[in-house]
Amino acid sequence: MARGRGPSESAAVVTSLDVQARHTKLVIADDHAVVRSGLRMLLDAEDDFEVVAEAGDVSSALRYVAAHRPGVLVLDLNMPGRPSLPAIAEFLEASPDTRIVVLTMQNDPAFAREALRAGALGYVLKEAADAELVEAIRLASQDRTYLNPEIGAKLAAAPPEPDGPPDDLTEREVEVLRLIALGHTNTEIAAQLFLSVRTVESHRAHIQRKLRLATRAELVRYALDHGLIDA
Repeated sequence: MARGRGPSESAAVVTSLDVQARHTKLVIADDHAVVRSGLRMLLDAEDDFEVVAEAGDVSSALRYVAAHRPGVLVLDLNMPGRPSLPAIAEFLEASPDTRIVVLTMQNDPAFAREALRAGALGYVLKEAADAELVEAIRLASQDRTYLNPEIGAKLAAAPPEPDGPPDDLTEREVEVLRLIALGHTNTEIAAQLFLSVRTVESHRAHIQRKLRLATRAELVRYALDHGLIDA
C-alpha cells in the first residue's frame, strides 16, 4: 500500500516550492571578468537570487536575456562594441518581463535620466554597489525604482527640462498610447507605425509600467486627461 505524505513531508514540499517560486533569476552584463565574478559572489550569496548567465558585451547579453528570460538584468553602461543605453529597449523587447538595473561608474545625472526613460528601473554607481545593488534588484523585481542617492540629488537640483511627452514617455510611446486610446489593436498599430506586433506589445508594456496603469480604460482616461485625444 502506498504511504501518504506525513505533515512534515508536506510542509517540506510546500517550503521547497515556495523558495523556488521566490527566486529571482539574474543575468550580469559587464565587460570585466573580475567584476562579474565579484557580482556573482555577492548576488549568489542572497537566498532569493540566482545568477543564470554572465555576458561581456551587449550582443551576448541580448542572447542570454532572450534565452533565460531573467527577472532582472544587471547592465553596465560602458562595454565594448554596441552601446548599452540604446540597447535597453531591445532587452525589454526580447524579454518584456525582465527588469533592468544599470550598474555604472557614470555619475552624470543625464545618463541616469536617459536610462530611466529607456525603461531601466534601477541606477546604481559601482563605487557604492554592494548593498545598493541588492536593494535595487529587489525593488526592480517588484516593479519599483531605485536611484543612487547622489544621482537623485543631482537630478532634483537640475533645472527643469523643456516640456515634452508626459511622464517620461518617449515620442514613440505617445504615438502608441494615442492609437491604443483610439481603439486600435496591436496589429493595426504595428501596420500604421511600420513596426512589428512584438515591438508594439513591448511599447505597450513600457507605457503601462511607466504610468502604472493596467487596463485599456485607464489608458484612455489618461490620454483624455493629457490632451492626447479629443473627448
